[in-house]
Amino acid sequence: MLQSKLFYKTTREKSAEAEAISHDLLARAGFVDQLMAGVYSFLPLGFRVLKNIENIIRKNMVEAGGQEILMPVLQPKENWVKTGRWNNLEILFKVSGSGDKEYALGPTHEEVVSPLAKKIIFSYRDLPFSVFQIQTKFRDELRVKSGLLRTREFLMKDMYSFHESQADLDKYYDKLTKVYFNIFKELGIGKDTYLTLASGGTFSKYSHEFQMLTPAGEDTIYICNKCKTAINKEIKEENPACPECSSDNFEEKKAVEVGNIFKLNTKFSLPFDLKFKDRDGTEKPVFMGCFGIGLGRAMGSVVETNYDDNGIIWPKSIAPFAVHLIEIGSNDKKVKATALKIYQDLQKENIEVLYDDRVDKTAGEKFADADLIGIPYRVVVSEKTLAKNSVEIKERDKKSVKLVKAKQLVKIIK
Repeated sequence: MLQSKLFYKTTREKSAEAEAISHDLLARAGFVDQLMAGVYSFLPLGFRVLKNIENIIRKNMVEAGGQEILMPVLQPKENWVKTGRWNNLEILFKVSGSGDKEYALGPTHEEVVSPLAKKIIFSYRDLPFSVFQIQTKFRDELRVKSGLLRTREFLMKDMYSFHESQADLDKYYDKLTKVYFNIFKELGIGKDTYLTLASGGTFSKYSHEFQMLTPAGEDTIYICNKCKTAINKEIKEENPACPECSSDNFEEKKAVEVGNIFKLNTKFSLPFDLKFKDRDGTEKPVFMGCFGIGLGRAMGSVVETNYDDNGIIWPKSIAPFAVHLIEIGSNDKKVKATALKIYQDLQKENIEVLYDDRVDKTAGEKFADADLIGIPYRVVVSEKTLAKNSVEIKERDKKSVKLVKAKQLVKIIK
């Protein structure tokens, strides 16, 4: 991608509205644009990161046995009345259609996937299975804050699993817990993320949140200093001692929820009469699990733990590009020709490159933009480097700069 053609704009001024580091940096670096409170456009740089996050999540869901589907955002009121959530879910967006019809804009999809599964499940032979989607959700949050960490419209991966017994659900739940940790590790936030006990509400005794430590987090969690079990604030009031090891020695931390998993049990199968015929011919309710990750929130969370005074430091796994190629001295034909050849050679090797070919920017401005955007490798071509038959390479998370031969770049970056 030629930076001169890129649809974006950077700014040096910190946003007065930004409460979180990630909000400030993503907006200033040209990754997102705020349309209104809690609603964002993802510009090309941000969209590329979002798709990389999506690909990591999708890969892990498929490997866990999930089948991808896509369900409607617009949902019938009667399904929400059946589950009792039409009048009890405060964040539900309700819209009116023609003929006095009322609908919900999906904040989640239990009210859709349960009656859908009823058309597929008849026997124990049809179980277990899981389906997932990556789709836009709408939640009328009372207070949106911290940029992508809490929004009213967001992209979410929600998976729903279906089982013939509590034991089978428990087994899959434990499997998905490990899968989630693998996802967060691949995203670059694994070391800062804790499996956190939360109230199961009407579903079960406990559910689990995956909480990433950050000063911008709106949640408070308590980490057991003995066994490292984490508990969220609401459930901590009922558990003065650690449920795992009985220790009362906790450390209080601010965190943001980057994922959650629930044992829905029969909460949503019963209202829709979602049952299966067991081996002995008796009908039994299907047990369900639910597993969610917000993609935009994951993106903001990554930035919350990967930045310095100059800008974002993207993990290689989700960076918008692998290389930021910068030419200094664009009027020099040799510099231009060398930079262009490197650009083309890297592309031939399927290495994604943002090529700063701008002629109206100083070297300082180009370097400042590169640090702000945060691409893993910065490669500089200039008269100075070419005088040594080399190019300059620097990793975004390191201070050292190296001179290398252009033909070595592919090997170093790969």
